[in-house]
Amino acid sequence: ISLAIQVITAQTSRVPTLVFDEVDVGIGGPTAEVVGQLLRRIGEQGQVLTVTHLPQVAAQGHNHLFVHKARGQDETHTAVATLEENERIEEIARMLGGVDLTEQALAHARQMIDSAQA
Repeated sequence: ISLAIQVITAQTSRVPTLVFDEVDVGIGGPTAEVVGQLLRRIGEQGQVLTVTHLPQVAAQGHNHLFVHKARGQDETHTAVATLEENERIEEIARMLGGVDLTEQALAHARQMIDSAQA
């Protein structure tokens, strides 16, 4: 519901940055792609940061940040890195197919990113 409200008010909103933390929980497939498209549309009006584990949403971003969290016994460390084009393709392929990156997963990731940017 929050996403729907943000889409409707995006053109008149004066909020410079919106953060969506796993707004895509419980969805997948075509619905996830539509959510990603809506987030991309909001991002054309201002800055949108989205935490997601879905490749359909990640492929829609204008940029892709990778967040790595390492938990120790007493503390947690977090690092954030901006992914370059090839790294982004590999990360989306990993989201699609797991640890071992296949040519099919890489090709699918490229196609998803290309479609989002068309």
